[in-house]
Amino acid sequence: MAGDPAILPTAIAKQIIDPHSYASWDPLLDTFDTLRETQPVAKIVPEQEGLFDPFWLITRYDDAMRVSKDNATFLNNPRPVVFSFKQAIEFSRAATGSNMLVDSLVVFDAPVHPKYRKLTQDWFMPRNLARIEGEIRALAHRTVDRMLEQGPTCDFVKEVAGPYPLRVVMQILGVPPEDEPRMQMLTQQLFGGQDADLSGTGMADMTPEQVVQLVAGAVKTFEDYFADLAQQRRDNPTDDVASVIANALVDGKPLPPRDMAGYYIIVATAGHDTTSASTAGAMQALAKDPDQWARLKADRSLLSGVVEEAIRWTSPVQHFMRTAAEDVELGGQQIKAGDWLMINYVAANHDPAQFPDPRRFDASRSPNRHLAFGAGAHQCLGLHLARLEMRILFEVLLDRVNTVKLAGDPRRATSTFVGGLKSLPLSITPA
Repeated sequence: MAGDPAILPTAIAKQIIDPHSYASWDPLLDTFDTLRETQPVAKIVPEQEGLFDPFWLITRYDDAMRVSKDNATFLNNPRPVVFSFKQAIEFSRAATGSNMLVDSLVVFDAPVHPKYRKLTQDWFMPRNLARIEGEIRALAHRTVDRMLEQGPTCDFVKEVAGPYPLRVVMQILGVPPEDEPRMQMLTQQLFGGQDADLSGTGMADMTPEQVVQLVAGAVKTFEDYFADLAQQRRDNPTDDVASVIANALVDGKPLPPRDMAGYYIIVATAGHDTTSASTAGAMQALAKDPDQWARLKADRSLLSGVVEEAIRWTSPVQHFMRTAAEDVELGGQQIKAGDWLMINYVAANHDPAQFPDPRRFDASRSPNRHLAFGAGAHQCLGLHLARLEMRILFEVLLDRVNTVKLAGDPRRATSTFVGGLKSLPLSITPA
């Protein structure tokens, strides 16, 4: 086994699963560049037996696209859909009976997944989202108001990129403004449990058990909150997403409580943390390139390219896991039925075979068929909302900000799953 050429060296394997690696971006991208050339599909085996199940790492765009689209061969179940240590999986099974603490759209396969996705899919299509564009623009203006009130410098993540998409999603869900800070804290504990700054624990290094206990607490609080919200929407339905979920029927029956809670949680959390990361990434790139900011102010037709490139460049959802349903060949390797695979979107979205000069932020990049939203049946449900939010916010920023430049070093989150900037100090000149 140790002599198997498909197995990555221990040092590289550790880098792939270490959350700190994703806070140190360029060295990680260097590793992915090497792997795409030498071992595009390679096995990661734990140095310590029993720490986690071995899995195949996928770094090339074409292989990642194939796995993403072939939902019959590569399943979201039965193994976890996010990289997990065995200790965390055992904790989850004991607490919930499932490999995952949250059962949501990203966990289910057909025939359940398409039935559940259909419940809210129309709500998130551009035609319906056009109804709330005015509300989103008003939120963008209020967010920029607060940023400008801070004076000539601010932390763009804390003042804008974090709170703005949170407010949009909470408004869509019908969560009152006074509960938004609580939702933000819970989301950071759910997705940022590996980062001491974001989880609020004050611990620089948590064990897998500590991380999963933190996440489990956040999940329980989410479940209790949304159970109350669902009951309110059953008693008094409105036109928000919360009402759609609360009153949904699948095969003539309401959603089971755990599935309903998972639906709320995935909309509430994935709907803003990822958009926050892409928004911050776009502003980071523009702050480092005054000429590009000036061109964008003069020609708003370039904005859609900025939005799309920011989503690729940041790749906020950094990986998802799949399980092979049958024996299959992938990237020159023989994958066995039951094997676990990691689609690494950071690596795939920086594949020079698909994206020339991938580390360069290029707003004119075309085509830009990135995998940041996934592909196939599990493509991100909220992709149209994310693009709309970012476009509107930058329209407002371009109207109201004359110049922007870095006022310190940006810092990335310590996380293997959902990542991005956690701090972006800026110096801003109002228009």
